[in-house]
Amino acid sequence: MTTRPTTLSAIVITRNEAQNLEDCLASLKGWVHEIVVVDSHSSDDTVAIAKRHGAKVSQPEGWPGFGPQKNRALALATCDWVLSIDADERVPPELAHEIQDVVLRNPEMTAYDIPRLSWYCGKFMRHGGWYPDHVLRLFKRGEASFSQDLVHEKVITQATVRTLQHPLKHFSFRTFSQVLDKVDRYSTASAEQLYARGKTSSLGKAVGHGLWAFIRTYVFKAAWRDGPHGFALAVSNAEGTYYRYLKLWLIQQERGPCQHPR
Repeated sequence: MTTRPTTLSAIVITRNEAQNLEDCLASLKGWVHEIVVVDSHSSDDTVAIAKRHGAKVSQPEGWPGFGPQKNRALALATCDWVLSIDADERVPPELAHEIQDVVLRNPEMTAYDIPRLSWYCGKFMRHGGWYPDHVLRLFKRGEASFSQDLVHEKVITQATVRTLQHPLKHFSFRTFSQVLDKVDRYSTASAEQLYARGKTSSLGKAVGHGLWAFIRTYVFKAAWRDGPHGFALAVSNAEGTYYRYLKLWLIQQERGPCQHPR
């Protein structure tokens, strides 16, 4: 009896990712059987790039948050396995070969996390909690889904998770302007998420959390070993944490305590 070849879908969510998407999809060429792109009505060439690479493109209405949006993409995947990848990530050839090998040779396994090497304004960061930064991205379809979190979504699975050896490359921040933009957007979404869970904050808590984020990143997670970039990263982490709790405090001032915490 002939065994059907194992197939692999890649899923990507996008919004105005023309700068990143070309290289992302090119890194999947020739070894992924299906690409699914769920786009949040981009105004640049994101959709055209996706279609040029043969992707299945969907543009649903509304923005439900990162977790729900990735579940939308997952629902459109049709292959045996799923690789979730962000537009600013790349799969190097050695990782592509490893993924193909484990998918074909380990049918009893259903989920793998992948080390991730991230770029910060001109340098790949190997300290400060940024590496190896394991992310669960490869799983059998039907064996996992994404959490409903607005940001910092997670893959939820009951499967035993193993770890791949070769890293995913993550071009997270090419410029400091991108750092500031993400700090603003993510701190707003995180504050809303904390508020919905019934969490509270104050100006003192915001300062304290921000200071601890700097110390944890720079000292305990050894960002100092990455030189000036490590110091800048620790400051960025402190800012993001400070703004998250400051915005939560300001939401409380405007709306009062959350009446139905989740």
